[in-house]
Amino acid sequence: MQATEQHTPTDAISGWVRRWASLLPGGEVLDLACGSGRHARHLVTMGHPVIALDHDPEMLEKAAGAGITTSLVDLEAPGAIWPFAAGRFAGIIVTNYLHRPLLEAMITSLAPDGVLLYETFAEGNEEFGKPSNPNFLLKEGEPLSLALQQGLRVVAFEEGRVELPKPALVQRMCAVRPDFPRLAALLPAF
Repeated sequence: MQATEQHTPTDAISGWVRRWASLLPGGEVLDLACGSGRHARHLVTMGHPVIALDHDPEMLEKAAGAGITTSLVDLEAPGAIWPFAAGRFAGIIVTNYLHRPLLEAMITSLAPDGVLLYETFAEGNEEFGKPSNPNFLLKEGEPLSLALQQGLRVVAFEEGRVELPKPALVQRMCAVRPDFPRLAALLPAF
C-alpha cells in the first residue's frame, strides 16, 4: 500500500500517529526517541500517562509536562540494555527512529493487548537526503517481517513517498498484540 497521507511539520503530530492512536487501550504509553515530545503531549490529552524517552536532555526538557515522565537513556550506548519490563506498555510510539538491536525487547514490553505505532524512513530515502545510512533505513517489508516474527497482528501498513515536512521515503505500521480485541468498530474511519 502506498503512503497516501503526508507528514506534518516537525513540531506537529504525525498523521499516522493521530490516525491510529485511538486504538491504544487504557494505560501507560512509551514515546520512544520522543524528541521534543509532540506525540507524548498528544497522548496525554487522550488520557494516557506517558514515558517520553530520549538520549538528548535538551529535547527531554521540551517534552516535559503534566502526565509525562521523561527518561534520559541512550539505548545505542555500548552495553545499553532495554530498561523496561515485559508487558508494561499499552502502547509504544516510534517515529523517525530505528535501532534494530532493541526491536525485540521493545515489542516484549507491549501489554498483551498493546498497540505498536511505528513510522520511519525506508531504503531509497538517500535519494532525498538524510538519513541515508542503511543502519537507519527500513528494508522493504521489514516491519511486516518483524511483526510476524514477534506474533503481532498488523492492522495497517503503508510504504511510499511523503512530501512533508520534507520529501522522504517511509514505512508505517500499526500492529497489535494477540489479545487486542478484533472489533472493527474500534478502527478509525478512513
